[in-house]
Amino acid sequence: MAGIQFFFRGQKYLVAFGGLYLLLVALLAIPYIQSQALYLNNIRLPLFADFNNPEKYGLAPNRTVNFQITTPDTETIGAWLVFSNSYYSSLPSIPTDPASLIPEALSRVGEGGKRIPVVLFFHGNAATRAFTARIRHYQAFTSRLGAHVLAIDYRGFADSSGSPSEKGLTTDARAAFDWLVKEHRVHPEDVLVVGHSLGTGVAGQLAAQFDEEGIKCRGFVLLSPFSSITEVLETYNMFGFIPLMKPLYLLPGAVGLVKRAVVHRFDTLKAVPDITASVLIAHALDDWDISHTHSDVLFQAFIEPHLPPVEVPTNPIEVAQPEVWAKLTEQREARQLAFEKVVTKRNIDKFGTIEQFVEPQTSREVTLVKTLAGGHDYLGIQEGLVDIIGRLFDM
Repeated sequence: MAGIQFFFRGQKYLVAFGGLYLLLVALLAIPYIQSQALYLNNIRLPLFADFNNPEKYGLAPNRTVNFQITTPDTETIGAWLVFSNSYYSSLPSIPTDPASLIPEALSRVGEGGKRIPVVLFFHGNAATRAFTARIRHYQAFTSRLGAHVLAIDYRGFADSSGSPSEKGLTTDARAAFDWLVKEHRVHPEDVLVVGHSLGTGVAGQLAAQFDEEGIKCRGFVLLSPFSSITEVLETYNMFGFIPLMKPLYLLPGAVGLVKRAVVHRFDTLKAVPDITASVLIAHALDDWDISHTHSDVLFQAFIEPHLPPVEVPTNPIEVAQPEVWAKLTEQREARQLAFEKVVTKRNIDKFGTIEQFVEPQTSREVTLVKTLAGGHDYLGIQEGLVDIIGRLFDM
């Protein structure tokens, strides 16, 4: 009797969980709810942040300028410019008015007669530019790379006006780049665009825009990227182990319906053919938020045009035919040989792996770094990865 009661009680909980799951998926099909779940811009950590006081969050006294950038569609986005360690330490004393030093800092020539580079940083969803993990990124880039850092909060985030959207975030990113290049005459070649998580989607759209306009920046770094938001839904595990979308495959047409309902796509994979600058893609194997397989997909997309095709029959029955199977095997072997010719791979003990592809026609480099640790939020502060960024982009 007790066993029967336990069975019915368990069945009741299972039905309740299933109902909550279907309700969650249905809510994600509503554009407003979808936007809130994607951007999480109302989660403003640290709470009641004082952006005029970056020292409160660990940055050196008057090393950071807090200001706002006006976008072409008249939104105002909050920004921090963090001076590089080399520039800040060269000052005779702690500055009293760091804003007045911006023109000098951005035109300062560093070692080797080159201008100090600028990292244009696009953060992920939720929180603000004062969030602890982001502060640590600025510190790594300004010290280990010797670069200035321009970090922005997109529209609808932190102290920025407006509401987030894919087009809006791309506009904000371009406004930040133009603030550097047009207002302060920073050379595009001195700007390294670094995106993290959601910021990689923003960086991907900006990269495609640059290619269309013939703008050549120093390169792009994609930290913990995704191929597209629809593919994130496919691979996302709630709490790290509960697959979000897989149960929907039991309902015919349900997955396609949810994908069609996605409004904010950030399709970086689609933008890959339009990205002509050097790119570094990095992912931690212990990332529970976005699977590292997304980085594999993006890296493969850059190499794809240089590999022979594999012609898979549309009719699966044909694959069983000996001559068709033999041809497929031959094509796969040829493809693998071509891959090994154009991609070099190196294992670094206790750190991870580096795969690199150099495009024959342009000599631009596409690099994939897989680290053993770093999770989702702290990948970009791994010293080994920061050093690889420095070597690849001459910083």
